[in-house]
Amino acid sequence: MNRTRLFGLLTLSVLLAACGQTSPQVAVAPDAAQASTPAYVDGELLVQLKGGLSSQALTSLSALGVQSVETLATVNGAALLRAQITDGQSVTAKAQQLQASGLVRFAEPNWTYQTQAAPTDNYFADGTLWGMKGNFGSGAETAWAAGKTGSDSVYVGIIDEGYQFDHPDLKNNAWLNPYDPADGRDNDGNGYVDDTRGWDFANNDNSVYDGGTRGSLDSHGTHVAGTIGGTANDGGVVGVNHNVTFISGKFLGRRGGNTADAIKAVDYFTDLKTRHGLNIVATNNSWGGGGYSQAMYEAVVRAAKANILFVAAAGNSGTDNDVTASYPSNYDTTAGAGYDAVIAVAAIDKAGALASFSQYGKTSVDIGAPGVAIMSSVPYNKYSSYNGTSMATPHVTGGVALYASLNPNATAAQIRAAILSSATPTPSLSGKTVTGGRLNVSGF
Repeated sequence: MNRTRLFGLLTLSVLLAACGQTSPQVAVAPDAAQASTPAYVDGELLVQLKGGLSSQALTSLSALGVQSVETLATVNGAALLRAQITDGQSVTAKAQQLQASGLVRFAEPNWTYQTQAAPTDNYFADGTLWGMKGNFGSGAETAWAAGKTGSDSVYVGIIDEGYQFDHPDLKNNAWLNPYDPADGRDNDGNGYVDDTRGWDFANNDNSVYDGGTRGSLDSHGTHVAGTIGGTANDGGVVGVNHNVTFISGKFLGRRGGNTADAIKAVDYFTDLKTRHGLNIVATNNSWGGGGYSQAMYEAVVRAAKANILFVAAAGNSGTDNDVTASYPSNYDTTAGAGYDAVIAVAAIDKAGALASFSQYGKTSVDIGAPGVAIMSSVPYNKYSSYNGTSMATPHVTGGVALYASLNPNATAAQIRAAILSSATPTPSLSGKTVTGGRLNVSGF
């Protein structure tokens, strides 16, 4: 399947604190009228060597005006490096020079990402949580009535901002790492000391929530978490799952995020699953803005091989992703993993119409889900309504987790097929998505 798409949240008047910064980290954001030009970290490249990491290879890189900053991964015995340009050349020129040198497998920009949302603001009973109901919602209410409310043994990675893990609606579903208790040591040897709730790759520390008591940061990640799995009967909102376990892979900080940190976040969840056997079924990816990255694609493939789905926002430029390539929702892991682990999500409103801002694509965007006027949790124990494909995406991630709770032996490919095959045909999505339909978890 040919995927071409962009990213996660409607550009309106309010810019999330985590994304409203200046260069070098922040990407130029698309809005409802015009897609962005992908941006990248100035003076940096992602470089994969052809052979192992050796002093000779590093010396050769240095002679070409590039200095290794860190090793992100080792792929088939070859080091993937985050590298700094030391001779003043542009990112484009240096990438071309390295490609021509024969020393590297590939050299590419360290693309930047961000997310935007528009806040508009005992939400289920009064109909505010329309995305959980029937009509054009996800059908979660019907599943709950049948006793299908999820399971704490199903894990979901939130690759995003951080989230307020002690929010009243989230604290009962927040992961507490049993493999690395807070004692100042890296007990499980994964390279992250006291990653008790996950890891903050943007700031390289274990504090995955930086919103403080006034919630100035991490509102987007907190909103996403509430839609996936806000707990029931606590007076606030409720998610697709009443029971699920969140793990934070924070890579969007005050200055947005970049490919290098996104790769580390994806690999973090792959390692948790392969090292400890955690039942991580999906990551939620409500972000975007960069160009194609071979390094990022291969990280998604590594996760796919570990049976982890990659649920991604289609984007908010209102454009056709079959025509204009967009990432990360564009990635298709079929060639690398043997099946496509990506689910790209468009947004619909409560009348079933494709949202005016939502990107779409008959062959590149898989399914629609509620993404307009979505109420969910935000920091400082509050709630707010946001618009965007970033809001549609966690409905689908929640659906993945719900299905996995009911079918514990299902593979990632089988879960993906179940999500897409159960989509309800929707006129606004006909010819606009692969399924021509919207998320419907009522029959799980």
